[in-house]
Amino acid sequence: METKRVLLALAALAQESRLAIFRLLVQAGPEGVAATKIGEQLGIPPSSLSFHLKELLHADLVESRQAGRFVIYSANITTMNQMLGFLTENCCGGNPCTPVQVQQCATAG
Repeated sequence: METKRVLLALAALAQESRLAIFRLLVQAGPEGVAATKIGEQLGIPPSSLSFHLKELLHADLVESRQAGRFVIYSANITTMNQMLGFLTENCCGGNPCTPVQVQQCATAG
């Protein structure tokens, strides 16, 4: 992962509401959560939620899809894992260290 993309992702997560949204979506897994439910669960008004989701989309940390009249958001686990890999790539002063456990979410069905 390029440094510029990592900085973009970290900057997007460096805000309380966006970090809460991302953590909620990671917990939800690949099924994702409707935007209205995200706002309800986290107590974020729709106008603010829209802004925060746009920032997370721009950083490629979340993905969206249309499901009827709802927009469903899910965490982009690939980007998250790439960012974690970048951050731990040269850990432990050059000595071998325990690799980061990369979790893959199973899809339903």
